[in-house]
Amino acid sequence: MTKQKQIYKCNICGNVVEVLHTGVGELVCCNEPMELMAAKNREEGTEKHLPVKEELPAESCAVRDGFKIKIGEEEHPMEEGHYIEWIEINTVEGRSGKKFLQPGEKPEVDFHTRKEVASARAYCNVHGLWEMKWS
Repeated sequence: MTKQKQIYKCNICGNVVEVLHTGVGELVCCNEPMELMAAKNREEGTEKHLPVKEELPAESCAVRDGFKIKIGEEEHPMEEGHYIEWIEINTVEGRSGKKFLQPGEKPEVDFHTRKEVASARAYCNVHGLWEMKWS
């Protein structure tokens, strides 16, 4: 049985899907079962993939304006063949936001929310799914 927000990848054509509605069936692409992507939470190798959270300062009031999520303590490459495809936040209330990125862009996103961020995920087109949890 699938679970909401799981990420699956086809190892033949490279399709990546996120489960929005759960079901009991198997996810299949190119006539083969899709691989469930397990989120990595520990750095490996030289590239840095784990999301880093920074509080955005208040613009016009005393309440923070949200969070900047950067990928890697050292900036992750954003080259044509190796880049962060998307960054997602999840709040403690169960809300989420996602931003898709392109090669050449910075591997970071400002998420304007006053809710507390519980976790962030990022997807590298070469090294897969990464997640950092803060609460």
